[in-house]
Amino acid sequence: MPSQKLYAGVKLREIRGRLSLTQKAFADKLGVSLPYLNQMENNHRPVSAGVVLALAQEFGLDVTELTVGESERLVSDMREALADPVFTSGQPPLADLRLAASNAPALARAFLDLHRAYRQTHERLASLDEALGREGASLKPSPWEEVRDFFHYCDNYLDAVDRAAEHFAMPGGNRKDVTILAEDLFHRLGISLHFSDNSGLRRYDPATRRLEVSARASGPTKRFQLLHQVALIAHNDLLEATLDLARFSTPEAREIAKIGLANYFAGAALLPYRAFLQAAKDTRHDLERLADLFGASIEQVAHRLSTLQRPGAKGIPFFFVRVDQAGTITKRHSATRLQFARFGGACPLWNMHRAFETPGQFLRQLAETPDGVRYLCLARDVSKPAGAFLAPVRRYAIGLGCEVQHAAEMVYADGLDLKGRFEPIGISCRICERPTCHQRSVPPLERRLRVNPDRRDVLPYEIAG
Repeated sequence: MPSQKLYAGVKLREIRGRLSLTQKAFADKLGVSLPYLNQMENNHRPVSAGVVLALAQEFGLDVTELTVGESERLVSDMREALADPVFTSGQPPLADLRLAASNAPALARAFLDLHRAYRQTHERLASLDEALGREGASLKPSPWEEVRDFFHYCDNYLDAVDRAAEHFAMPGGNRKDVTILAEDLFHRLGISLHFSDNSGLRRYDPATRRLEVSARASGPTKRFQLLHQVALIAHNDLLEATLDLARFSTPEAREIAKIGLANYFAGAALLPYRAFLQAAKDTRHDLERLADLFGASIEQVAHRLSTLQRPGAKGIPFFFVRVDQAGTITKRHSATRLQFARFGGACPLWNMHRAFETPGQFLRQLAETPDGVRYLCLARDVSKPAGAFLAPVRRYAIGLGCEVQHAAEMVYADGLDLKGRFEPIGISCRICERPTCHQRSVPPLERRLRVNPDRRDVLPYEIAG
């Protein structure tokens, strides 16, 4: 597949602004003329290899900042939105979407907000009259969706929170037992800690300064809940400052986001960045060994691997996803070119869906997306027993994957033929371009159909080219 030209004007302007340099000074340091830099910043020219090299040498820039990030997520989200039947006049070429995401990201986000409002109007017809009848009423994204998009476009990495968690877990630069650190902190603050069978997972009473954590929860869950409370009590100012910058539209979204930030802190403290990144490299990303080394769960380890995007010290770009038994995506993040559908379930050809059939086992898959990018995919069930007879079991499966050029750094690639057959997978059926997929559930909305009642194949229609 031919290499794609790199247009990164918005990112170049962000870097120049971060360095407080004029265009002339920035051009001089990059060894290019002022007009040439101006053309690159306005996406009239691609970023040259010489400029990429100069950015790395002159400023120590992690050049992956130019190629992976918000732009690819915007393109994926716009493609999915434009597949909606409301757009009947044809779909813009992929090149136009990439240009919009690179040149006018604010406009692209505004378009996505508008489409989301339309979807909610369409899906809430039962309450639309009431909503429109109220003075000043407006249809806004649900608090949950707003928070999900906040983390999505932050690349699921929050530097200030991540570093605060690392500092807590590694005082003096040495990793300590986070349970002991949390208990010591609570003792200093006059908070009594109790492990109870009747507290849910966690319950804190600010009036009595009593913290209860489930005695029946697993070790990783107990540690995570203790660290979550550490974030809320000892780092509340940091969480509130981060929420102020995010400017959520409703109090409900802000409160949901605060829980998300505390969860982020807990995961980053349980698996502190530098120590975890080094251990991941040393074990070749063996999830079971990492879980044992850090007292974490398989899911916590897999999720953390997908957040190792600290500038200047990035890990392998992973995607991470969790699905329930109905195939609904309940967690999603991608630092790769693969982006997940915002609505609906994941592609049925992914090995995640088969993980429920083989509990306790890792499934490996070599997969290729319609754009020709190849991935090593890993899947495993992460069912969560409730700890009592007849109590309901929460059943999930997780998927973790990276582009195949990183596969040699994964223990799970051993024994696989990385030059052999790769299974075709997609994002979701309604935007998938594959014409002959045997698992297709609905026709692609971007393509015309041919229907012949006298002929029947796997699908009851043919997808026109």
